[in-house]
Amino acid sequence: MMYWTRTPFWIKSMFPNWIWDVKEAQPAVYLTFDDGPHPEITPFVLEQLRKYHAHATFFCIGHRVVKYPDVYQQIFIEEHSIGNHTYDHLDGWNVSAQKYVDNVMLAAVHINSHLFRPPYGHITPWLYRKIKQQLPEMRVVMWDVLSGDFDTSLSPQDCTEKVLFKTRPGSVIVFHDSEKARPRLEYTLPRVLAYFEKKGWAMKALPYQKISL
Repeated sequence: MMYWTRTPFWIKSMFPNWIWDVKEAQPAVYLTFDDGPHPEITPFVLEQLRKYHAHATFFCIGHRVVKYPDVYQQIFIEEHSIGNHTYDHLDGWNVSAQKYVDNVMLAAVHINSHLFRPPYGHITPWLYRKIKQQLPEMRVVMWDVLSGDFDTSLSPQDCTEKVLFKTRPGSVIVFHDSEKARPRLEYTLPRVLAYFEKKGWAMKALPYQKISL
């Protein structure tokens, strides 16, 4: 499986309107979790975040929000932020533009946030413009560091080392509160949180605002 653990500068420069990292005066990292909510894994993530006084952003799949509303509400109760990850985890490179936009809009009914992360990071400037026509406030959030927790060929130890080696102040880091990522996430997340707490770096959620549908 081929992917960049840290997004190259030249890719970021091609799409400057998308959020890749966050510049701040004080060292901070931005933890994000895709593909939830999950009835067991999301509560584990929330417990770990609470333990290390960390906040994060959860990019949720619409149909999972409908299926697990109590878990979704717990994200708000613990003062984390949320983002739209489509209703059915669609690949923007493999479906029609209309189907994709409709799926994003359906998710927005249940996930009221101006933050949007395309599944797999698959989106085009043209598709982005189509979404903005329907949801002008929407901001695309990509990432600076991809943990690789979804990669079943990667050991939990290697996953941890990738994150710790590649993260810089301001990095937006992607994890997944999903069944596939579970073996690596459960090992890596507590160690990453402990490492940044020891360094004195803040662990923040991306601020979000509600949108008008």
